[in-house]
Amino acid sequence: MARVSTYLNFTNQTEEAFLFYQSIFGGEFIGGIQRFGDMPPTEGMPTLPEKDKNLVLHMALPILGGYLLMGSDAPESMGFHVNLGNNMHINLETDTREETDRLFNALADGGNITMPLQDMFWGDYFGSCTDKFGVQWMVNCASK
Repeated sequence: MARVSTYLNFTNQTEEAFLFYQSIFGGEFIGGIQRFGDMPPTEGMPTLPEKDKNLVLHMALPILGGYLLMGSDAPESMGFHVNLGNNMHINLETDTREETDRLFNALADGGNITMPLQDMFWGDYFGSCTDKFGVQWMVNCASK
């Protein structure tokens, strides 16, 4: 089932922020709290510093009417630089790879691809881009 959610990035405050949101909206985190230290090593990626291993790789909290709030820490050791205003993405979860390709290519046209569409270690087909108006998008397809 296709859906849209909001993806927030923080500088080492994701867990604190999401515990705050959970205290307001209630509910349980979908899939618990995934940490950068749980991520398998990836060829071409720098070694993760010990201080970053406990940072949040991914969290998801249903808030209202099926809407999903998701988030991650953005470690500077991996090249991220969070500033107020660039710490949010609109996340599209598509039903097919064809739909993923169509939406991603249309959104990236005239903009900037920050991560090309590719099969990811968590098993999904994923990419991210900033459109020509500066809006950040993530497109994710779980369907093989």
